[in-house]
Amino acid sequence: MSGGLLVAGTTSDAGKSVVTAGICRWLVRQGVKVAPFKAQNMSLNSFVTREGAEIGRAQAMQAQACRIEPTALMNPVLLKPGGERSSQVVLLGRPVGEMSARGFFGRTGESGGSGESGGSSPGNRLRGGRQEELLGTVLDCLAELRGTYDAVICEGAGSPAEINLRRTDIVNMGIARNARLPVLVVGDIDRGGVFASFFGTVALLSPQDQELVAGFLVNKFRGDVSLLEPGLDMLRGLTGRRTYGVLPFRHGLGIDEEDGMAVSLRGAVRESAVSAPVGEDVLRVAVCAVPLMSNFTDVDALAAEPGVVVRFVDRPEELADADLVVLPGTRGTVRALEWLRERGLADAVLRRVAEGRPVLGVCGGFQILGEHIEDEVESRAGEVAGLGVLPVRVRFAREKTLTRPVGEALGERVEGYEIHHGVADVTGGQTFICDDEGHSLDGCRVGQTWGTHWHGSLESDGFRRAFLREVAAAAGRRFVPAADTSFAALREQQLDRLGDLIEQHADTDALWRLIESGAPQGLPFIPPGAPA
Repeated sequence: MSGGLLVAGTTSDAGKSVVTAGICRWLVRQGVKVAPFKAQNMSLNSFVTREGAEIGRAQAMQAQACRIEPTALMNPVLLKPGGERSSQVVLLGRPVGEMSARGFFGRTGESGGSGESGGSSPGNRLRGGRQEELLGTVLDCLAELRGTYDAVICEGAGSPAEINLRRTDIVNMGIARNARLPVLVVGDIDRGGVFASFFGTVALLSPQDQELVAGFLVNKFRGDVSLLEPGLDMLRGLTGRRTYGVLPFRHGLGIDEEDGMAVSLRGAVRESAVSAPVGEDVLRVAVCAVPLMSNFTDVDALAAEPGVVVRFVDRPEELADADLVVLPGTRGTVRALEWLRERGLADAVLRRVAEGRPVLGVCGGFQILGEHIEDEVESRAGEVAGLGVLPVRVRFAREKTLTRPVGEALGERVEGYEIHHGVADVTGGQTFICDDEGHSLDGCRVGQTWGTHWHGSLESDGFRRAFLREVAAAAGRRFVPAADTSFAALREQQLDRLGDLIEQHADTDALWRLIESGAPQGLPFIPPGAPA
């Protein structure tokens, strides 16, 4: 086959990412050579490809669903928020500048990006950073993927009916129109109002855009589908468009979200139930939910361990019963440090350190645990005192470190990926991650406080088990890591479950025709259409 599809949504977090991954896994199991694509992603959860390019973690997960290596082509534009009104723009895997939302989506005469976060050659393509000027780059990437793969499954962003952004849209109907992609609209029925959302999404699009909207996919349905069918029939009568499937609600499938956690700050990670422990005790992990938290997926591997309970916390009292406290990555290290101090969490962490209770800092969290931070790049705060727990001095460089290192820690092989501007000068402590000759590669350890820049290190099964044994011993818990937990295998099982959802609950014959042949001809226009 040769074709493509755009998976759009009625809202953010409607399930576009997981539906895209499910369709990809279903197709690859049919022998189709398939790739994912998202023209523009806004996310603080990112990943580093083999060639050292930064893309959204959702696209890396979707590439895994396709059983291929992720590349920068799959997510040419990544926006990493640095606050409510500005983001770092990552183009083809490299940061090219900081930009306000008004400047990125902006109007004629508005200023472009500052270029303060590095200025490599892709910045020339940014030409001031306007979103609409990136359309050519996005289409080139998509065309290259379509020339290489049998099918490309594209994911939209937010809703295609964001009428205030349509003129500069390069990720929803803008890409669909230019690439002539059929559009499948996903709606989360668990939120309520899915019929109105489906109808309203189509009715707010121009006639040209509506021609490409083939139909709908209901996500997260609970109950008897037969009770829903009369509504689906009425929706088809109103819009002239069919529903391609009704996917049931399933726990534990919210893998690698983009825009935020699908759980409350004090909820269990990924809504997943904690398996019974192998030993006599559970192990409690508290993750400080710092502002601009990035790559919170680092703790997924901990949550996958039987008997490990992971919670996101924002009050010092919630650290009291934790066996391990994690300071995660953040897009704003200095801001996160101030937040920890304001809330009393910094003092609570320091008390833990003095008592010899385990603390782990990852990337920005590692930097926070250091003695000194010099930042003229991210926050431009200049010199700031860290918590002073680890003998580390951090200086923010304009060039971002993007690597996929391999090393050894606690006698076990460990792999990870680095995404940071901060350069750490480690002046003491014990070696944490080293090469095969024992030379330090990253991070350090003092007592039961650990720090590293490496994201994803806990996905290395042997290292994770060794680390948890250290934590359990220091915490006085009779916790035993499971000997057979494979995070990679669990991830594969999740992706297969997504593929099963599509295969079992979508009309795959109709979906196949849609991907191969495009939107049906003669779809009716639903007034009023996009405002003039």
